Amino acid sequence: MALRHLIAPLFVSFLAAAPAIAQCGGSFGSFVNGLKSEAASKGHAKSAIDRFFSGVQQDPKVIRADRAQGFFQRPFVDFSQRLISQNRLNSGIRNGKKWDAVFDRVERDFGVSRGVLLAFWAFETDFGAVQGDFNTVNALVTLAHDCRRPELFRPQVFAALELYENGDLDPRTTTGAWAGEIGMVQMLPEDILTNGIDGDGDGQVRLKSSAPDALMSGGNMLRDLGWRKGEPWIEEVTMPKGFDWSQTGLNTKKRARDWVAMGVQPRRGAPAAANLQSSILLPQGRNGPAFLAYPNFEVFFEWNQSFVYVTTAAYFATRLEGAPVYNAGNPSPALGEAAMKSLQQKLKNRGHDVGGIDGILGAKTREAVQAEQKRLGLPADAWPTTKLLNAL
Repeated sequence: MALRHLIAPLFVSFLAAAPAIAQCGGSFGSFVNGLKSEAASKGHAKSAIDRFFSGVQQDPKVIRADRAQGFFQRPFVDFSQRLISQNRLNSGIRNGKKWDAVFDRVERDFGVSRGVLLAFWAFETDFGAVQGDFNTVNALVTLAHDCRRPELFRPQVFAALELYENGDLDPRTTTGAWAGEIGMVQMLPEDILTNGIDGDGDGQVRLKSSAPDALMSGGNMLRDLGWRKGEPWIEEVTMPKGFDWSQTGLNTKKRARDWVAMGVQPRRGAPAAANLQSSILLPQGRNGPAFLAYPNFEVFFEWNQSFVYVTTAAYFATRLEGAPVYNAGNPSPALGEAAMKSLQQKLKNRGHDVGGIDGILGAKTREAVQAEQKRLGLPADAWPTTKLLNAL
């Protein structure tokens, strides 16, 4: 599963990070030599550089995986129902009990609720069972060489080099996800350097084999990303009839109690945090599920930038802590990939920034959809329909 910043803006600059060092593209061998030169300029020992890059190879399977993220095109109800099985829910509850003391430490030290880490642990690696078999260094160098997002992956190469020098990574045998994340909760090398914690006290940070290390490190990273201790992230709500749908979406914020005064009703009675700023989240429009999204919800986007993944992970975290199954409602059918791309192109032609013609209903496309719905006098719930497509 793609992780933090993996759906990022297209990087097109070929400017050098240092004189005469190509930022991306060109001959792979020359590119690797450029990385070695930059590593030396950063103060890494030549012997370590040579050993680290010895045998590094371009991996075409990594590029294919990067381009094939069609799973994120699924609408929330479909996506969440595929990811949240009863078996995964039961496994989450079991692991929460098994590692209860560790989760208590995470909550005490970092303020991160256990359901949140359990959700990421489940979705990223099925609680450590499926961590990926891509060579980590090959994956990072391949993606740094590719000119789609070198601004993300080039620094990760040097972070991996530092992990190697610290004895925490073997360039030939360390494996993980196709995008270079390592371990049970899938963290990139820079995040490991910054937030890695020896949770089991053995003197090493082993995110692949130690659940305490992985969970403590993941909790530390979430705190570093801005997690607010003891606060909720989302809760399901019921929307009143005749609501002004243009007030929905993450850009409109009110105190939870103000939403309640407007007729929004939390599923479990009173809002989880009445005085916190929150937004109305409608993953599939006014006829689908509805949630109040609190400030901590936005931290999920620092871990992963896919709207449907983030919403599913946030919802699953509440299920792991006892929330009921959401009311799926009866949302209008989702646009297919071709229709979504056509819609994005039409929105772009009208001057909207949709973040790319990729067929994925991300945050920018949602904002553009809502703006056009307002202009056309349609219910502005940010859910694209055939009616909207035809109107454009």
